[in-house]
Amino acid sequence: MSAAHQRDIDDLLSATYANDGLAPVDLEQFWQDQALAIADPFGMAIPQVALGIGMGDECVFDELGVPEDYWRYQVADPEWRLALNKEYNEKALRIVGRRMLSESVTNPAFCYPPIGGLHDVFEAKNIWEGASWWLQQSAHTEDELAALLDRVDSREIRRCILPENWEEEKARLLSLGVMPPLYRHQRGPVTFATSIFGVENLIFLLHDNPSLTLRFSETILRVMLEIARILDEESGYSPETAPHGFSFADDNCCLLTPEMYEMFAYPILEGMFARYSPNAGDGRFQHSDSAMGHLLSLLGRLCLTGVNFGPTLTVSEIRAHLPHAIIYGQLAPFTFSRNEEAKIVAECLRDFDMASEQRGLVFSTAGSVNNGSRLTGLRLIMAAIQRYGRYS
Repeated sequence: MSAAHQRDIDDLLSATYANDGLAPVDLEQFWQDQALAIADPFGMAIPQVALGIGMGDECVFDELGVPEDYWRYQVADPEWRLALNKEYNEKALRIVGRRMLSESVTNPAFCYPPIGGLHDVFEAKNIWEGASWWLQQSAHTEDELAALLDRVDSREIRRCILPENWEEEKARLLSLGVMPPLYRHQRGPVTFATSIFGVENLIFLLHDNPSLTLRFSETILRVMLEIARILDEESGYSPETAPHGFSFADDNCCLLTPEMYEMFAYPILEGMFARYSPNAGDGRFQHSDSAMGHLLSLLGRLCLTGVNFGPTLTVSEIRAHLPHAIIYGQLAPFTFSRNEEAKIVAECLRDFDMASEQRGLVFSTAGSVNNGSRLTGLRLIMAAIQRYGRYS
């Protein structure tokens, strides 16, 4: 760290401590400048680096001093969730000048019945375990995987993913002006495959049985394309009119060597982007909050337009391979959730320095926003951006 950066950090923290722990920031001016910056992070006329931290739902617990109960909050008790969100938002309004969480409760009368996903076609159960949903393995050996792929190949995907009351509910909801959901995001191919077949199993498969590996990859891509086509048609889109853009979240892709990734996962991303992001301006996004350095050259060939990678990478390293991608990062999530104030400011200054010439940075956590991340920490980032993250 340079001496100048250390002085900047010391000055900002001193001003923060002298202001009852609230970093000095002109909130009205910040959000005006933020609106310009986030609209075009590469824009040459934007006043400051864009901010991409929206504070996730799970931040309510530590912020409000409430014991963690994710099942109740996320699934079982929407009224409790609403009450916590409202209390959180009142605090957010005072500290950062914005309400950060939703204050609406979904009306079931305006919701489509559950639509099956890729995991349903591959017979993987999605169960609640710990504090999240987890896919369970549906094949444990190569023979079981081959038999599973046989069954998947014989399935009529439309009947597999659409519920029995689909036509009735679709007619009712369309009359209310509610369009069916599209399929434009997927748990990435490596994370998906390791979920339904196991981590070690997939790695051994890639090494020992290339033909079955390729069949596994090709089947995943074929089913994804079919799910997307069906849901497009249900919304009244043709291949020519369907909206463009596709995104993946693939934390486990870091487990594969470049050669393994190119054999198994790369063709799936390439195939989906060829269909749904064929043009230069179409969205091609990947989240992988893991150590992604060894895969950057491959991902660069996919011409991604947005990335959120793990904190072991720097903005400069990502930019070298992805010159046109908006980089959402690279604040280490635990730096933020542990409220390590000096490090928070240091990482903000570091990332701005690396992005200031080419721009295209949305300063965000390099991964998820975890419980423990505080509104005062977000305000500190806003102050650092306003003081030291302005473009000339």
